[in-house]
Amino acid sequence: MIKAIVTDIEGTTSSISFVHDVLFPYAYDKMADFLIKNWDNSSIKNIILEVAKLENLTNYNQQKIISILRDWIKNDLKITPLKDIQGMIWEEGYKNGDYQSHVYEDAYQKLSFWHSQNIPIYIYSSGSCSAQKLFFKHSQYGNLLNLFTGFFDTNIGGKKEANSYKNIANNIGLNTEEIIFLSDIEAEVNSAFSVGMKTVWIIRDESIFNEKKNSNYPHQITNNFHLIKI
Repeated sequence: MIKAIVTDIEGTTSSISFVHDVLFPYAYDKMADFLIKNWDNSSIKNIILEVAKLENLTNYNQQKIISILRDWIKNDLKITPLKDIQGMIWEEGYKNGDYQSHVYEDAYQKLSFWHSQNIPIYIYSSGSCSAQKLFFKHSQYGNLLNLFTGFFDTNIGGKKEANSYKNIANNIGLNTEEIIFLSDIEAEVNSAFSVGMKTVWIIRDESIFNEKKNSNYPHQITNNFHLIKI
């Protein structure tokens, strides 16, 4: 029996294009001003130290750190200090009303239904937990934070690492077999399935969905939240 739902965001509940065409460019454009303005902030200092550590830098300046972070954005790297600072920049954008998060209508409706059935719903995304909360607080359907019981990011482990899903189950306090995980990334559902979670592979691209839907995969494969069986 499924006792909890864990879902990805990008490509699953929400369009990839919003993240790549709106959020990433926004963080890239605002990175220099934000870092320079907040350089002496203690939280930013910790992020800068982590960036320097990851790049094996002993000497660096503002422009060097800005350049590294922008390169990480261009290469869509799933690195925790980048996700943390992106979340801070996006918070300013949300508060300024520069954009609203996209959520698929079917995802919004089904998440709302599951919530009404008192099924705990968790988010697991490579974006920081603070960025996830901002995302759902400022959606085109308004503030959706009440739908979710908790949030997980890469601090719990990488999304393609099987052990991450064990960590999530332990954190929630359930067996992996009692959790269903939803994602658009095959490697992620494979990892979740390998530790016993039920899995749903969301394929929003119609041509790829038609190619995969009748294949012999161990996951539910669908292009619409309304078709998910739990």
